[in-house]
Amino acid sequence: MTQAPVETAVDILGIAREQVLEQGVGLTREQTLEVLRLGDDRLEELLALAHEVRMRWCGPEVEVEGIISLKTGGCPEDCHFCSQSGLFQSPVRAAWLDIPSLVEAAKQTAKTGATEFCIVAAVRGPDERLMAQVAAGVEAIRNEVDIQVACSLGMLNQDQVDRLAAMGVHRYNHNLETAKSHFPNVVTTHTWEERWGTLRMVRDAGMEVCCGGILGMGETLEQRAEFAAQLAELEPDEVPLNFLNPRPGTPFGDLEVLPASEALKAVAAFRLALPRTILRFAGGREITLGDLGAQQGILGGINAVIVGNYLTTLGRPAEADIDLLADLKMPIKALNETL
Repeated sequence: MTQAPVETAVDILGIAREQVLEQGVGLTREQTLEVLRLGDDRLEELLALAHEVRMRWCGPEVEVEGIISLKTGGCPEDCHFCSQSGLFQSPVRAAWLDIPSLVEAAKQTAKTGATEFCIVAAVRGPDERLMAQVAAGVEAIRNEVDIQVACSLGMLNQDQVDRLAAMGVHRYNHNLETAKSHFPNVVTTHTWEERWGTLRMVRDAGMEVCCGGILGMGETLEQRAEFAAQLAELEPDEVPLNFLNPRPGTPFGDLEVLPASEALKAVAAFRLALPRTILRFAGGREITLGDLGAQQGILGGINAVIVGNYLTTLGRPAEADIDLLADLKMPIKALNETL
């Protein structure tokens, strides 16, 4: 019995080396599950393979992004991980950011070397007031800052998708959050299919698709593999990987933080399932992985990071991430190469 996991480990990593590294074909759902089930004794080997895959199919550059919340808190949805929901007794209250503050945040983000600035709003979907605010903000940023502008404004209709594309928003973030089978345990006020529909419209409009989720929300390893396969089917340009940072007052506030080894295995597994995708470290990596884990992740498949603070939690100082990339000899992707 004790030999079986070792035999399986050698087999799946050998298969992954041939299939993913050599051929550029991502792991299937079943293969991803095998990777997620590997013992900790295989973690170093797994991360090294994921890094080889990243370097082979994506190159050494790291895309750096900053995010800012245009409209914070007061959201009508019940995403169980989120302290911005107006349905929970959490400390985040509704607030709006003015345009000058938005532009200043974009300028500060650009100074870190970031090539991407994402405007986020805690809403089910944008109303006319928010669409007007975003239009003004995007125009003001484009007039003063040399940076790509992305948006994350919830679920969209076709007219809103078309308007964002016309504004010059180059990438839209809308996370599926988790596997389809687990989604009803995470959100009950809208469906996984509604999110999927928005992503399809965004892709059809010519904007890049940014879609990921949060690991450590009570999903099984099978559901984690299911999620990776569903993302592979969507073929997003970018997948932000968050790790649950339990927020007081939310239904998931008492969940345990994901063990670091499990989080790193997931990073590598998602890289092997999505060999050509921008895989971005996002929220929760500090509490889950710490500084050493962040380095292991960047050498284990990650090729993009969000710098500075997140929407409701504090991140690492931007300078710390930039210094880490320099120490690892990972060049920051230049803006002119993204245009």
